Amino acid sequence: MVAPVPSDSLVARALASDSAAMARLMTRAEAGSPECRPALAQIYAKAGRAHVIGITGVPGSGKSTLVSTLTVKLRRSGKRVGIIAVDPSSPYSGGSIMGDRIRMSELVGDEGIFIRSMATHGAHGGMARASLEAVDVLDAAGFDYVIIETVGVGQAEVEIARAAHTVVVVSAPGLGDDIQAIKAGILEIADIHAVSKCDRSDANRTVSDLKTMLAMGMSLASGGAWQSPVVPTSSAKGEGFEQLIECLDRHGQLMRHSDAGRERVRRIAEFRMLKTAEDLLHQRFLEARQGTLVAVSAQLSDRRISPYQAAERLLNGINLQGSP
Repeated sequence: MVAPVPSDSLVARALASDSAAMARLMTRAEAGSPECRPALAQIYAKAGRAHVIGITGVPGSGKSTLVSTLTVKLRRSGKRVGIIAVDPSSPYSGGSIMGDRIRMSELVGDEGIFIRSMATHGAHGGMARASLEAVDVLDAAGFDYVIIETVGVGQAEVEIARAAHTVVVVSAPGLGDDIQAIKAGILEIADIHAVSKCDRSDANRTVSDLKTMLAMGMSLASGGAWQSPVVPTSSAKGEGFEQLIECLDRHGQLMRHSDAGRERVRRIAEFRMLKTAEDLLHQRFLEARQGTLVAVSAQLSDRRISPYQAAERLLNGINLQGSP
């Protein structure tokens, strides 16, 4: 049996945009293998140049179609684009249910585009646990834009606002609410509002309602340094994407050259540190609990102890610090 290629030996190839090496590092990041952490640390040190864009919105708003059309437009200007498409996990295999290589099949084959579907594996917040490690790989490999398309779960999606430089919230007319994003609780995280399917007759109302609500002070994303624009788009007709790209680039410049942007980058780093710490604690807890889980759960099922007492007994004596 051939031994697996060490992760450290994949770094140079990934930095040179070798698709196979990038894909392997992303797979190992998803698996949470400690073996790949030094390699990912080398990748992280080389990243930091790409414009990371989060695309979010309620299910059915047209996120994937907008991402596909936006990517085509960016490629025409010579930019390299990486896409991290986060999909729900299969309850059976744990893998990604919706394969974006199928949904974005017209993009496959372009060496300036890299698409990776990632399953949530039960993670909340609309993102997979290894999403930002995958972003690092694409960033370090020289991609100009890295787009994270969230899973489309509604209220839990706001995590993207703490992970991307620019957040685009996609709304569409005719989904049962005047502005579906209000119900989902994600309107206020938008740096840019994109109204998809603007070729439809009822799209003007959605655009008008969004502008009215923004005028009432519902845009909170950039602390007053940026007024979130509303951009009507139509992927079917290719309309509105030049304006969308112009807004993305203006916001990207703000993030690079302003105090608000530097503070946002610091908050992204803080978010990553805390999420990584949570993941490490969760992993160590799962490993450490095995010796007492059966005995304590048996006492709980016999009602000899309460759930709180059971939890305390499970935690007692477990060392969650691990090795540095």
